[in-house]
Amino acid sequence: MRQKPGTKQSHGKKVVKDIRRATRQQYLAEEKIRIVLGGLKGEESIVRGAVDQAMCGER
Repeated sequence: MRQKPGTKQSHGKKVVKDIRRATRQQYLAEEKIRIVLGGLKGEESIVRGAVDQAMCGER
């Protein structure tokens, strides 16, 4: 059986993807609501709020 070109990931890329998946920032429901509401108020962008919380270690 032939595989389609480009469907097989190299071992290194798979390892990196697995590490990123395991170490991805996870937010609690309250934090998600706070980030979105802050963005909707126009105080700051939603992305900026998420980055700021991740950098400060607020959890």
